[in-house]
Amino acid sequence: MEKTVLTHVENQLGFITLNRPEKRNALSPQLIGELSEAFAQMEADKSVKLVILQAKGKAFCAGADLEYLQELQQFSYEENLEDSHRLKRLFSQIYEFPKVVIAKVQGHALAGGCGLVTVCDFAFADSEALFGYTEAKIGFVPALVSVFLAEQIGHYRAGELLISGEMISAKKADEFGLITGHMDGASLDHWVLNEFALKLIRDNSAFSMGETKRLLRSLGKVTRDQALDAAAEANARARAHEDCKKGIAAFLQKTKPTW
Repeated sequence: MEKTVLTHVENQLGFITLNRPEKRNALSPQLIGELSEAFAQMEADKSVKLVILQAKGKAFCAGADLEYLQELQQFSYEENLEDSHRLKRLFSQIYEFPKVVIAKVQGHALAGGCGLVTVCDFAFADSEALFGYTEAKIGFVPALVSVFLAEQIGHYRAGELLISGEMISAKKADEFGLITGHMDGASLDHWVLNEFALKLIRDNSAFSMGETKRLLRSLGKVTRDQALDAAAEANARARAHEDCKKGIAAFLQKTKPTW
């Protein structure tokens, strides 16, 4: 089976690449597991000072693999809860990762894929990229990401994005504070690598950056962890709801659900 996540290390930079372009890098169980393994590998590698999360293909990540999500609807509440906890652990692993993580985004970053962007420390995007927490459009609930997004951009802004489910431009995502910056796609690779990542490695102490991040993430951690557990439960409940079943079925049939 082809690996859905690729890794390599160069110039003290660890590269983690989503490698499921034919599925727009949708979050399958295999990809989630391999992504967690990749971050564990980068954490253990002492030569790695900073990590860049990127993706092959036209899209960064289109969110959950909806065919798998449809399969999960046949699961029990307990099985769905454990599956939700797996994604929760991945998001927390990246959010609390002891080294700086930069997302490099092209194309679409939707739902869980936008969640991956949210839990990174910095994110730079192609100006043509689109972002969205689109779960409400298929009867699902953006539960896990809501915890991180509200902490990042505030409850009001988070509610605007999560409840509307609308896709927004890279420019608006930048204005909201969802990403760090955006630029022409031809400049993206050079900027992220040479103007930002390598500059951090050259100018800043890896210890200082990591310790600063650790201190920031310690703020409100108890409350955050409690909220994430509640969000995982909400996730599991939502999968069994009639609206979620209807929305996923409509999506797979390429029709629009009637609410």
